[in-house]
Order: sequence, then C-alpha cells, then structure tokens
Amino acid sequence: MSWLSRVRSRWLAPLAGVAAALAFAAPASAQSIIRDTEIEGIIRDWSDPVFVAMGLNPQDVELLLINDSDLNAFATRGRIMGVNTGLILRTTTPNQLLGVIAHEAGHVKNRHPMRDGAQAAAAQPFWMTMALGALAVAAGAPDAGALLIGSSQMFGTISALKYMQGQEGEADITALRGMDAAGESGRGLVEFFENFRSQEVFSDARRYPYFRSHPLSSQRIEALRRPAEAAANYNHVDSPERMAQHALILAKIHGFMDHPNATLREYPETDVSLPARYARAIAWYRDGQTDKALAAVDALMQGDPENPYFWELKGQILFEEGRPAEAIGAHQRSVELKPDAPLLRINLAHALLESGDPANLDAAVDQLKRATALEHDNTMAWRLLGQAYDRQGKEGEARLASAEMYYAVGDTRQATQFALRARDMLTQNTPEYRRAMDIVFASGATQDDLDDLERRQRRQSDGDFQPVP
Repeated sequence: MSWLSRVRSRWLAPLAGVAAALAFAAPASAQSIIRDTEIEGIIRDWSDPVFVAMGLNPQDVELLLINDSDLNAFATRGRIMGVNTGLILRTTTPNQLLGVIAHEAGHVKNRHPMRDGAQAAAAQPFWMTMALGALAVAAGAPDAGALLIGSSQMFGTISALKYMQGQEGEADITALRGMDAAGESGRGLVEFFENFRSQEVFSDARRYPYFRSHPLSSQRIEALRRPAEAAANYNHVDSPERMAQHALILAKIHGFMDHPNATLREYPETDVSLPARYARAIAWYRDGQTDKALAAVDALMQGDPENPYFWELKGQILFEEGRPAEAIGAHQRSVELKPDAPLLRINLAHALLESGDPANLDAAVDQLKRATALEHDNTMAWRLLGQAYDRQGKEGEARLASAEMYYAVGDTRQATQFALRARDMLTQNTPEYRRAMDIVFASGATQDDLDDLERRQRRQSDGDFQPVP
C-alpha cells in the first residue's frame, strides 16, 4: 500500500489539558495515520506478547503509526496508542522501541488516559492560590495579592507535574513487569530514556514533545534502572532476526518519508544490505526513476520471491506510474502470499477498478468485501466499494458503502443520510437493508422518527406539503 498518499484520518480523543502552560501529549484531531502491513505486522509481533503478559487483550489495543517527524508517542482513551515515525527513527534497537510501546501500554493498563487526575491536581492549588490572592487584595495588600494570583498557574503546573510523574513511574514499572513476564529485557526502555536525559534541561519550546508530556528526571531513570537490572530477563538481547527487522523498518520509513536524495545518501549503492536495497528501490520510485526502481524490486524478489511486500511495492510503482492493468498481477500475487492482509486486498481492488475493464468490477467488489470484513473501519475500502457498486449500477449498495465510510470516521449525520437513501433503494429484510437500518438507529434515530419521515415523504409524493401534526 502507498505510504503517504493513502492515509486515513481518525478522530482521536484528546487528553486533558492543564492550565495554559502544561498539556498532555494530545494528538490533533484527524491525525494523519500511516498504514503499512509490513511494519504493522513486525511491531505487533514484538508487542502483542507483552500486551498479553500485562493482562491486555491485543485485539483490544489499537497501535497507530503516526506520520510525524517529532519524537512522540501517546496513549489515549479507547485503548488507542500512537507512535510517531520520528520516535521510531530515533530508536537504535528493537528493544528500545518495544520499551516505549510497553510504557504506553502501561498507561493503558493502569487506565491513566481515563482519569482526569492531572487536571484535578492542577486545579486545586490553582484556584486556592487565586482565592488567597483575592483575599489579600481585599485585605489591603494588593502587592501580595498580585504576587499570589500571578503564581497560581505555576502552583497548578507543579502539582500537575507531580501527578504526571507519579503516573509515569507507574507506567514504567508496569512496562518492566510486562516485558520481563514476556521474556523481554527492560534494558531498552532505560537506554531510551538515558539517551534523552538532557531533554529535561531544555525549555518546553526546545524539548521533544514526548518529554514535555513524559517528564524525565535523574531520580525517575534511577528508579527505573534498579528493577530493570534485577529482572530475570535483563540480559536478554535482541535476536539477529529482530535486529534485521528493525533495520528494515527504519529503511522503509526513510525511503518513504525522506527526500529521495537524502535516502540515497543514507543508503549509498555501496551498501548491499537488504534494508539499503529496499530503501533505494523506494527512493528511486519516489524520484520518478521508474525503470530503475522496478529493476531494484525485481532484484529483491530474486532473493525472496515469496515476500508479499516486494510484490506489493512492485504493484504500487506500476499503479502510480499510471499502469494499473500491469499492477494487477503484482498485487494479486501479494494477496495470494498474505491473504489475511486487508490493505493488500484494497491495493488489488484499486488496480482492478482503475484498469477501466468492466470485467474486473466483480473481482474488485469481492476483494473489497473481504477487506471490509477483516477491517470494518477502513474508509478507503468503503469509498472504493461505493465506486465499484456505482459502476455496476447498484445504487443502494453504493450509498450503503458511503454510509459505512462516514460511519467509520464518526460523521453520523452524513452516515445517516446515506443510510436512509440506501434503505429506500435496497430490498427489505436483506442483510444490506438491515445494516442500513443499524446505521440509522446507531445515530440515535427511533422507529417513531422513521415513521414520521415516511409520512412526510408520502405526503410530498402526493403533492400535499402541509406539515405533519
């Protein structure tokens, strides 16, 4: 799947803010989320056993890759965790990245995103100091009152920071215990924090976002180091296979996010490692050197012809070069090699649709239906499915697909409107009709609302536009 051109937006619940000078790490609404089956799969293979060891169901934890060069990660309500590509690129081992993910999972496990404790901790001293200042002014000491009022935000911030540091310590210990129970070392988390210890001396403007919301201190790192070193698996090291996977992740992110010239400098042709050859193939494709990119991908496939992601990249290059019919074969092979990956099926369906051959519509619909069964909230799949149904003349199904797309992004108003249109075009008591009704009722509409709407529609169709009593 394309790295940057096909991202999805997700409305993420913001975390609580504290006064004007302090805020938790809160992703902006409609954050740009990167979807890449290969990277997602590697990271989930590493992290899911740790989630299980923590007592979390991996299926309930959503781990998002955020397209942002800042060093940042977050956990928010709904057991959603996000990791910026900028943070991934600043890790030097898989264990460091796993440690950060485990730390964020510690917040989820301890239900920190569900609490408003930091805001409450800030509010109490803030308002108390404000009240004392007001009393001082009323008592005839305006200078002292002004000093107290001016300090109220500082006192609130200090109190909130203490609360946050307490949560950070809890998340650290939960992460260490989970990693050790999963047979992993906590060394990486300690190393990651040590690498950025100097961040605590910078102003908020210069500090990485992660360390504005996850305050570091020497005491915290030492409190983390002791139990980490005492854990049974502290001396466990990353396997060569996992190190190779980490190098591949970094290469792929550089290839898709950096300027092609920067990638080619980072991975010169003298470097014949797999990650370097992968990164160069991506860079050449993004630089418009299509023939060179395709040749590089073919060379990769000679060494590993059963790698679905090499086939995916070849299909992507051909598709975005304006050759969708040629891309079909490569995407088909990627799906054959990894049939449980919805994103690969979406790529194939997109190529089938853009081939312009009406004979490919049924196959495109089949792939998209399979993709949405695997990943029901994929807006790209629903949008393409609506297009495919529309080209087939299936208006009701097309509008239902649009309703699903809007429902997936949380736009219940648009979802309801399209579901109502779909309902009027679909056969009653079919699964599609019932799904349209489910979307309508999920928006808060009642059967009485629908009956009222039908009466209005009948009156309009009869030429009577009097309001219904």
